Amino acid sequence: MNVPAENLAAQLRAVFRAWGMAEAAAEASARLMIAADLRGIDSHGAMMLPLYDELRREGRLEMNPQVKTVRESPVTALVDGGGGLGHYPADVATKLAIDKAARAGLAAVGVRNSNHFGAAGVYALQAAERGLVGIAMTNVWNLAIVPTRSTQAMFGTNPIAFAAPAGKNPPFCLDMATSTVAIGKLKLAILHGKPLPRGWALDAQGRVTEDAQAALDARKLTPVGGTPELASHKGYGLAAMVEILCAMLPGAWYAPTRDARHPGAKHFNVGHFFLAIDPKAFRGEGEFEDDLDDMLDALRAAAPVDPAQPVLVHGDPERAAIAERGKHGIPLPEELARQIRAIAKGCGAEVLL
Repeated sequence: MNVPAENLAAQLRAVFRAWGMAEAAAEASARLMIAADLRGIDSHGAMMLPLYDELRREGRLEMNPQVKTVRESPVTALVDGGGGLGHYPADVATKLAIDKAARAGLAAVGVRNSNHFGAAGVYALQAAERGLVGIAMTNVWNLAIVPTRSTQAMFGTNPIAFAAPAGKNPPFCLDMATSTVAIGKLKLAILHGKPLPRGWALDAQGRVTEDAQAALDARKLTPVGGTPELASHKGYGLAAMVEILCAMLPGAWYAPTRDARHPGAKHFNVGHFFLAIDPKAFRGEGEFEDDLDDMLDALRAAAPVDPAQPVLVHGDPERAAIAERGKHGIPLPEELARQIRAIAKGCGAEVLL
Protein backbone atom coordinates (compact mmCIF):
# COMPACT_ATOMS: atom_id res chain seq x y z
CA MET A 1 0.00 0.00 0.00
CA ASN A 2 1.08 3.58 -0.65
CA VAL A 3 0.45 6.11 2.11
CA PRO A 4 0.65 9.92 1.68
CA ALA A 5 3.58 11.29 3.68
CA GLU A 6 1.30 13.61 5.69
CA ASN A 7 -0.91 10.69 6.75
CA LEU A 8 2.02 8.54 7.83
CA ALA A 9 3.57 11.47 9.71
CA ALA A 10 0.26 12.11 11.47
CA GLN A 11 0.10 8.46 12.52
CA LEU A 12 3.61 8.57 13.93
CA ARG A 13 2.91 11.80 15.82
CA ALA A 14 -0.27 10.31 17.28
CA VAL A 15 1.67 7.29 18.58
CA PHE A 16 4.49 9.40 19.99
CA ARG A 17 2.04 11.69 21.81
CA ALA A 18 0.26 8.65 23.25
CA TRP A 19 3.63 7.39 24.46
CA GLY A 20 4.04 10.63 26.41
CA MET A 21 6.48 12.51 24.16
CA ALA A 22 6.50 16.30 24.37
CA GLU A 23 5.17 18.01 21.24
CA ALA A 24 8.59 19.21 20.04
CA ALA A 25 10.08 15.71 20.31
CA ALA A 26 7.06 14.05 18.68
CA GLU A 27 7.13 16.54 15.80
CA ALA A 28 10.88 16.18 15.20
CA SER A 29 10.82 12.38 15.42
CA ALA A 30 7.93 12.03 12.97
CA ARG A 31 9.31 14.67 10.57
CA LEU A 32 12.75 13.10 10.40
CA MET A 33 11.46 9.54 10.05
CA ILE A 34 9.21 10.61 7.16
CA ALA A 35 12.13 12.50 5.60
CA ALA A 36 14.02 9.19 5.51
CA ASP A 37 11.04 7.39 3.94
CA LEU A 38 10.57 10.11 1.31
CA ARG A 39 14.23 9.78 0.37
CA GLY A 40 13.76 6.04 -0.16
CA ILE A 41 15.66 5.08 3.00
CA ASP A 42 12.86 2.80 4.21
CA SER A 43 15.16 1.04 6.65
CA HIS A 44 15.32 4.20 8.82
CA GLY A 45 11.80 5.56 8.59
CA ALA A 46 8.42 4.26 9.76
CA MET A 47 9.79 0.74 9.68
CA MET A 48 11.64 1.56 12.92
CA LEU A 49 8.44 2.13 14.93
CA PRO A 50 8.05 -1.53 16.06
CA LEU A 51 11.64 -1.50 17.39
CA TYR A 52 11.07 1.81 19.17
CA ASP A 53 7.94 0.33 20.74
CA GLU A 54 9.94 -2.68 21.92
CA LEU A 55 12.64 -0.47 23.46
CA ARG A 56 9.96 1.66 25.13
CA ARG A 57 8.27 -1.36 26.69
CA GLU A 58 11.64 -2.64 27.91
CA GLY A 59 12.27 0.68 29.69
CA ARG A 60 15.24 1.53 27.46
CA LEU A 61 13.71 4.81 26.17
CA GLU A 62 12.65 7.82 28.19
CA MET A 63 9.43 9.09 26.64
CA ASN A 64 9.72 12.66 27.93
CA PRO A 65 13.50 13.18 28.19
CA GLN A 66 15.16 16.38 29.34
CA VAL A 67 17.31 17.37 26.36
CA LYS A 68 19.84 20.03 27.34
CA THR A 69 23.17 21.58 26.41
CA VAL A 70 25.63 20.68 29.17
CA ARG A 71 28.88 22.14 27.80
CA GLU A 72 29.39 24.94 25.30
CA SER A 73 31.91 27.28 23.65
CA PRO A 74 31.53 29.61 20.66
CA VAL A 75 32.34 26.75 18.27
CA THR A 76 31.49 23.57 20.22
CA ALA A 77 28.72 22.12 22.34
CA LEU A 78 27.76 18.92 24.12
CA VAL A 79 24.06 17.96 24.21
CA ASP A 80 22.61 15.39 26.61
CA GLY A 81 19.72 13.47 25.03
CA GLY A 82 18.16 12.48 28.34
CA GLY A 83 17.90 8.81 27.41
CA GLY A 84 15.19 9.34 24.80
CA LEU A 85 14.82 8.62 21.11
CA GLY A 86 17.63 10.21 19.10
CA HIS A 87 15.81 12.32 16.52
CA TYR A 88 15.00 15.29 18.74
CA PRO A 89 18.41 15.72 20.44
CA ALA A 90 20.11 15.18 17.07
CA ASP A 91 17.88 17.86 15.54
CA VAL A 92 18.70 20.24 18.41
CA ALA A 93 22.43 19.54 18.02
CA THR A 94 22.35 19.98 14.24
CA LYS A 95 20.65 23.36 14.49
CA LEU A 96 23.12 24.39 17.21
CA ALA A 97 26.09 23.46 15.00
CA ILE A 98 24.58 25.34 12.05
CA ASP A 99 23.93 28.50 14.06
CA LYS A 100 27.42 28.50 15.57
CA ALA A 101 29.09 27.84 12.20
CA ALA A 102 27.09 30.64 10.58
CA ARG A 103 28.64 33.00 13.14
CA ALA A 104 32.14 31.54 13.56
CA GLY A 105 32.78 29.70 10.28
CA LEU A 106 32.94 26.21 11.78
CA ALA A 107 31.32 24.33 14.68
CA ALA A 108 31.19 20.81 16.13
CA VAL A 109 28.47 19.46 18.43
CA GLY A 110 28.40 16.09 20.15
CA VAL A 111 25.45 14.26 21.70
CA ARG A 112 25.52 11.70 24.49
CA ASN A 113 22.82 9.70 26.29
CA SER A 114 20.74 9.31 23.14
CA ASN A 115 19.38 6.47 21.01
CA HIS A 116 18.70 5.64 17.34
CA PHE A 117 18.37 8.87 15.33
CA GLY A 118 17.22 7.56 11.95
CA ALA A 119 19.00 8.47 8.70
CA ALA A 120 22.19 10.51 9.07
CA GLY A 121 21.66 12.33 5.77
CA VAL A 122 18.62 14.26 6.97
CA TYR A 123 20.84 16.08 9.48
CA ALA A 124 23.75 16.80 7.14
CA LEU A 125 21.29 18.17 4.59
CA GLN A 126 19.98 20.72 7.08
CA ALA A 127 23.40 22.36 6.97
CA ALA A 128 23.55 22.28 3.15
CA GLU A 129 20.11 23.88 2.98
CA ARG A 130 21.53 26.76 5.06
CA GLY A 131 24.53 27.14 2.71
CA LEU A 132 26.95 25.18 4.92
CA VAL A 133 28.85 21.93 4.57
CA GLY A 134 27.40 19.39 7.00
CA ILE A 135 28.71 16.13 8.45
CA ALA A 136 26.63 13.83 10.67
CA MET A 137 27.40 10.45 12.19
CA THR A 138 26.33 8.17 15.02
CA ASN A 139 27.47 5.09 16.85
CA VAL A 140 25.03 2.22 17.41
CA TRP A 141 24.14 0.16 20.48
CA ASN A 142 23.54 -3.07 18.56
CA LEU A 143 26.66 -4.74 17.15
CA ALA A 144 26.74 -5.71 13.50
CA ILE A 145 30.07 -4.98 11.73
CA VAL A 146 32.70 -7.71 11.88
CA PRO A 147 36.25 -6.23 11.74
CA THR A 148 38.68 -7.51 9.14
CA ARG A 149 40.20 -10.85 10.27
CA SER A 150 37.55 -11.34 12.95
CA THR A 151 34.42 -13.49 13.30
CA GLN A 152 32.97 -11.28 16.06
CA ALA A 153 30.85 -8.16 15.48
CA MET A 154 32.49 -5.18 17.22
CA PHE A 155 30.69 -2.08 15.81
CA GLY A 156 27.20 -1.05 14.86
CA THR A 157 26.59 0.06 11.29
CA ASN A 158 28.07 3.46 12.31
CA PRO A 159 26.80 5.66 9.45
CA ILE A 160 28.41 8.80 8.02
CA ALA A 161 26.63 11.54 6.06
CA PHE A 162 28.21 14.46 4.22
CA ALA A 163 26.26 17.21 2.46
CA ALA A 164 27.48 20.31 0.59
CA PRO A 165 25.58 23.19 -1.05
CA ALA A 166 25.92 23.87 -4.75
CA GLY A 167 24.70 26.90 -6.71
CA LYS A 168 22.36 25.83 -9.51
CA ASN A 169 22.50 22.14 -8.58
CA PRO A 170 20.79 20.51 -5.59
CA PRO A 171 23.14 19.73 -2.67
CA PHE A 172 25.59 16.85 -2.88
CA CYS A 173 24.65 14.32 -0.19
CA LEU A 174 26.52 11.14 0.69
CA ASP A 175 24.69 9.02 3.29
CA MET A 176 26.28 5.64 3.98
CA ALA A 177 26.68 2.96 6.58
CA THR A 178 30.24 1.81 7.22
CA SER A 179 28.88 -1.70 6.81
CA THR A 180 28.14 -2.98 3.32
CA VAL A 181 24.42 -2.41 4.07
CA ALA A 182 22.31 -1.28 7.01
CA ILE A 183 20.63 -3.84 9.27
CA GLY A 184 17.31 -2.35 8.21
CA LYS A 185 17.92 -3.62 4.66
CA LEU A 186 17.90 -7.18 6.03
CA LYS A 187 14.55 -6.48 7.74
CA LEU A 188 13.15 -5.06 4.52
CA ALA A 189 14.24 -8.16 2.61
CA ILE A 190 12.38 -10.28 5.18
CA LEU A 191 9.25 -8.10 4.94
CA HIS A 192 9.28 -8.37 1.14
CA GLY A 193 10.27 -12.06 1.10
CA LYS A 194 13.41 -11.44 -0.96
CA PRO A 195 16.91 -13.01 -0.79
CA LEU A 196 19.95 -10.88 -0.01
CA PRO A 197 22.48 -9.94 -2.69
CA ARG A 198 25.50 -12.13 -2.16
CA GLY A 199 28.20 -10.52 -0.04
CA TRP A 200 26.00 -8.27 2.12
CA ALA A 201 26.12 -10.34 5.28
CA LEU A 202 27.37 -13.44 7.07
CA ASP A 203 25.61 -16.25 8.91
CA ALA A 204 26.30 -17.41 12.48
CA GLN A 205 29.34 -19.37 11.27
CA GLY A 206 30.79 -16.35 9.46
CA ARG A 207 29.89 -17.59 5.97
CA VAL A 208 28.38 -15.38 3.26
CA THR A 209 24.61 -15.95 3.13
CA GLU A 210 21.69 -14.87 0.97
CA ASP A 211 19.16 -15.84 3.66
CA ALA A 212 17.92 -12.56 5.14
CA GLN A 213 16.59 -14.15 8.33
CA ALA A 214 19.82 -16.07 8.93
CA ALA A 215 21.79 -12.87 8.40
CA LEU A 216 19.53 -10.89 10.74
CA ASP A 217 19.75 -13.58 13.42
CA ALA A 218 23.55 -13.60 13.21
CA ARG A 219 23.87 -9.77 12.97
CA LYS A 220 27.19 -10.09 11.16
CA LEU A 221 27.70 -7.56 8.39
CA THR A 222 30.88 -7.05 6.40
CA PRO A 223 32.56 -3.60 6.59
CA VAL A 224 32.57 -1.48 3.43
CA GLY A 225 34.87 -3.41 1.11
CA GLY A 226 33.41 -6.75 2.08
CA THR A 227 36.52 -8.91 2.15
CA PRO A 228 40.21 -8.33 2.96
CA GLU A 229 41.00 -8.72 -0.74
CA LEU A 230 38.60 -5.88 -1.54
CA ALA A 231 39.99 -3.61 1.20
CA SER A 232 37.52 -4.26 4.03
CA HIS A 233 40.10 -2.64 6.33
CA LYS A 234 38.91 0.71 4.96
CA GLY A 235 35.33 0.20 6.08
CA TYR A 236 36.61 -1.19 9.38
CA GLY A 237 38.69 1.95 9.90
CA LEU A 238 35.76 4.24 9.07
CA ALA A 239 33.56 2.41 11.58
CA ALA A 240 36.25 2.90 14.23
CA MET A 241 36.54 6.61 13.37
CA VAL A 242 32.79 7.07 13.81
CA GLU A 243 32.95 5.29 17.16
CA ILE A 244 35.73 7.57 18.39
CA LEU A 245 33.89 10.76 17.41
CA CYS A 246 30.47 9.60 18.61
CA ALA A 247 31.31 7.62 21.75
CA MET A 248 34.70 8.56 23.16
CA LEU A 249 34.47 12.29 22.31
CA PRO A 250 31.01 13.13 23.80
CA GLY A 251 31.05 10.45 26.51
CA ALA A 252 28.66 7.90 25.02
CA TRP A 253 29.23 4.14 25.40
CA TYR A 254 31.07 1.63 23.21
CA ALA A 255 28.68 -1.32 22.90
CA PRO A 256 31.18 -4.23 23.38
CA THR A 257 32.29 -2.88 26.78
CA ARG A 258 28.93 -1.43 27.89
CA ASP A 259 27.78 -4.36 30.04
CA ALA A 260 31.15 -4.76 31.76
CA ARG A 261 31.60 -1.06 32.50
CA HIS A 262 27.94 -0.21 33.18
CA PRO A 263 26.30 -3.40 34.51
CA GLY A 264 22.53 -3.30 34.74
CA ALA A 265 22.15 -0.05 32.79
CA LYS A 266 18.86 0.14 30.89
CA HIS A 267 19.77 2.98 28.54
CA PHE A 268 22.22 2.38 25.70
CA ASN A 269 23.82 5.87 25.80
CA VAL A 270 24.21 6.24 22.04
CA GLY A 271 26.32 9.18 20.80
CA HIS A 272 26.18 11.42 17.72
CA PHE A 273 28.57 13.93 16.17
CA PHE A 274 27.79 16.90 13.92
CA LEU A 275 30.14 19.27 12.10
CA ALA A 276 29.12 22.37 10.14
CA ILE A 277 31.47 24.46 7.98
CA ASP A 278 30.73 27.78 6.29
CA PRO A 279 32.41 27.86 2.84
CA LYS A 280 32.66 31.65 3.15
CA ALA A 281 35.30 31.11 5.85
CA PHE A 282 37.54 29.85 3.04
CA ARG A 283 36.25 31.33 -0.23
CA GLY A 284 34.55 34.41 -1.62
CA GLU A 285 30.77 34.57 -1.88
CA GLY A 286 29.53 31.86 -4.27
CA GLU A 287 32.97 30.56 -5.29
CA PHE A 288 32.66 27.23 -3.49
CA GLU A 289 29.18 26.66 -4.89
CA ASP A 290 30.27 27.53 -8.44
CA ASP A 291 33.18 25.09 -8.30
CA LEU A 292 30.96 22.36 -6.86
CA ASP A 293 28.46 22.99 -9.68
CA ASP A 294 31.29 22.47 -12.20
CA MET A 295 32.25 19.18 -10.56
CA LEU A 296 28.68 17.89 -10.38
CA ASP A 297 28.00 18.83 -14.00
CA ALA A 298 31.22 17.12 -15.10
CA LEU A 299 30.37 13.96 -13.18
CA ARG A 300 26.89 13.71 -14.67
CA ALA A 301 28.39 14.27 -18.13
CA ALA A 302 30.97 11.51 -17.68
CA ALA A 303 30.76 8.77 -20.31
CA PRO A 304 28.51 5.97 -18.96
CA VAL A 305 29.08 2.25 -19.45
CA ASP A 306 25.41 1.96 -20.50
CA PRO A 307 23.85 5.04 -22.15
CA ALA A 308 20.53 4.04 -20.58
CA GLN A 309 22.10 4.41 -17.14
CA PRO A 310 23.80 7.81 -16.91
CA VAL A 311 26.33 8.61 -14.19
CA LEU A 312 24.69 9.88 -11.00
CA VAL A 313 26.05 11.87 -8.08
CA HIS A 314 25.24 11.28 -4.44
CA GLY A 315 21.77 12.57 -3.69
CA ASP A 316 20.29 11.95 -7.16
CA PRO A 317 18.50 8.67 -6.30
CA GLU A 318 17.07 10.19 -3.12
CA ARG A 319 15.71 13.23 -5.00
CA ALA A 320 14.08 10.91 -7.53
CA ALA A 321 12.48 9.01 -4.64
CA ILE A 322 11.22 12.27 -3.09
CA ALA A 323 9.57 13.24 -6.40
CA GLU A 324 7.97 9.82 -6.81
CA ARG A 325 6.85 9.35 -3.23
CA GLY A 326 5.71 12.92 -2.82
CA LYS A 327 3.32 12.32 -5.70
CA HIS A 328 2.26 8.71 -5.15
CA GLY A 329 2.85 8.17 -1.43
CA ILE A 330 5.28 6.12 0.65
CA PRO A 331 5.20 2.35 -0.06
CA LEU A 332 4.29 0.50 3.13
CA PRO A 333 4.40 -3.32 3.29
CA GLU A 334 1.09 -4.66 4.58
CA GLU A 335 2.81 -6.43 7.48
CA LEU A 336 4.41 -3.17 8.61
CA ALA A 337 1.07 -1.36 8.29
CA ARG A 338 -0.51 -4.07 10.45
CA GLN A 339 2.21 -3.65 13.08
CA ILE A 340 1.80 0.13 13.15
CA ARG A 341 -1.98 -0.17 13.53
CA ALA A 342 -1.50 -2.62 16.40
CA ILE A 343 0.97 -0.29 18.13
CA ALA A 344 -1.47 2.63 17.79
CA LYS A 345 -4.35 0.60 19.21
CA GLY A 346 -2.17 -0.73 22.00
CA CYS A 347 -1.24 2.75 23.29
CA GLY A 348 -4.64 4.35 22.74
CA ALA A 349 -3.60 6.48 19.77
CA GLU A 350 -5.99 7.14 16.88
CA VAL A 351 -5.49 4.67 14.04
CA LEU A 352 -4.97 6.73 10.87
CA LEU A 353 -3.67 4.14 8.39
